[in-house]
Amino acid sequence: MKKVTIYTKQSCPYCVHAKELLQSIGAEYEEIDVLQHPEKRAEAAEKYNWMSVPMILIGEEFIGGYDDMAALHQKGELMPKLAD
Repeated sequence: MKKVTIYTKQSCPYCVHAKELLQSIGAEYEEIDVLQHPEKRAEAAEKYNWMSVPMILIGEEFIGGYDDMAALHQKGELMPKLAD
């Protein structure tokens, strides 16, 4: 499986849902807490033109937030994106 990176903060319910979805399909992910690493959030926000969390990347591809990832899953497109 490709590496998944998810930028989160603890108080974000969409972040929790995103992590639960990834866990439910057996995908491992690297979580970056934006409150502990604001410099990484700033870098990602500038690179992907996205300010809210979660910010989700599969490999080097930015896919958006939880709603975007859930939509991919509903359409059957998430697992192929995760495949190596």
